[in-house]
Amino acid sequence: MKLLRYGDAGAERPALLDMDGRMRDLSSVIKDVDGTALSPESLKRIAALDPAGLPLVEGSPRIGSAIARPGKFLCVGLNYADHARETGKEPPSEPVLFSKAVTALCGPNDDVEIPRGSDRTDWEVELGVVIGTRAKYVDEASAMDHVAGYALVNDVSERRFQSERGGQWVKGKSHDTFGPVGPWLVTKDEIVDVQNLDLWLDVDGQRRQTGNTRTMIFGVAHLVSYISQFMTLEPSDIIATGTPPGVGLGMKPPTFLSAGQVVTLGATGLGEQRQLMVQA
Repeated sequence: MKLLRYGDAGAERPALLDMDGRMRDLSSVIKDVDGTALSPESLKRIAALDPAGLPLVEGSPRIGSAIARPGKFLCVGLNYADHARETGKEPPSEPVLFSKAVTALCGPNDDVEIPRGSDRTDWEVELGVVIGTRAKYVDEASAMDHVAGYALVNDVSERRFQSERGGQWVKGKSHDTFGPVGPWLVTKDEIVDVQNLDLWLDVDGQRRQTGNTRTMIFGVAHLVSYISQFMTLEPSDIIATGTPPGVGLGMKPPTFLSAGQVVTLGATGLGEQRQLMVQA
């Protein structure tokens, strides 16, 4: 099942994608694609609906972030060994955790802003994991029971802000529009093997990233269990699980984004995104 949100920013409505790829409005069933809607009971109720009985969404409205108002937008750094090495770092022995401000969240095809003073805005295609039930001190064997589904994420980053402006990475990760999520949430029952999903990203039609989640250092179950040892994961929390090699920072010479460029990205079963870079 694929759940999504459509409409103007700040006024999105929930929907599901039917078997023919058409949007069906879910406003009569759930208020939004949020923590309440992602509970196992709610997802079962939505899955039991006949999509043909739901209002058809006409036209081509804007698609918003697949998740509304997550409490936490967490990220895992350096989770692909070859990406770690291209940035000049050794693969970590434990997951590297950081966060993006939830105000970075935006729709999958919204414009992405180049921050004022930025000269190192970079791209990162990632698998996003969305929590469905509260997870605290969960073991790896039961970790996936707490996952509602998955979504495509572009972990847009400003490398100078991230590494040269002091403090933690969050400053380089949290500018408005630095967190496109979607186009939809795919419930976990639709993904046969989350550790075998192809990922790709192009800049102006040129392939920059090609990877597969099987090469992650720490898999999804491990990450959910690990993070739950340090903080409680709540329904709708998003975990961006790291990026494969091919980021601008790792190119020779390093190459970064500028206004007017277009980034497109996708992942097996999770859909595609397209973003125009604009100056903030």
